[in-house]
Amino acid sequence: MPSSPASYVSPFSTDRRPFLIWSFVTVLCLVIMAAIIGAPVALARGHNVLAQALYSTFSHACHQLSDRSFFIAGHQFAVCARCTGLYAGFAVATLAYPLLRPLRQADPPARRWLFLAAAPLAIDFFLGFFGLWQNTHLSRFVTGALLGSVAVLYVMPGLIDLSLMEWKKAIGNQQSAVSRKD
Repeated sequence: MPSSPASYVSPFSTDRRPFLIWSFVTVLCLVIMAAIIGAPVALARGHNVLAQALYSTFSHACHQLSDRSFFIAGHQFAVCARCTGLYAGFAVATLAYPLLRPLRQADPPARRWLFLAAAPLAIDFFLGFFGLWQNTHLSRFVTGALLGSVAVLYVMPGLIDLSLMEWKKAIGNQQSAVSRKD
């Protein structure tokens, strides 16, 4: 069923909210990646308070097991290899998002793609958990990166839709007021 003309959003609109949302999320992703890699670097350079603050912050989201983490400068990343993949995949896909889809497009792909992207991570986890496969840093990172990069295709449209929601309501109210005058 075609959309009504009232729901049409011109691609040439001057509304900058989708760009601002994308910019904010991109900067946030880059800051998070810098913090993940910056924690061991800070520790190696003697900035113990900063490093501990970063490790402590990420401890709420990751188990931080050293045998499952990448190392740099002799110290482990602030998150494990799988979480590093999730964050890195999300950050790279966020950077590339405007090349993949228009920023104003607020409809996500079919959910099956998200489940398909999660399947390799789940398989890698469960095969390792049951001792059928010895997963590696690389398998953890790659499966996490796949899921993280696909997740962007669901998170960004949701955030963009939320940013435009008030605007859509205002336009709808104006159009209904105009149609009542006719």
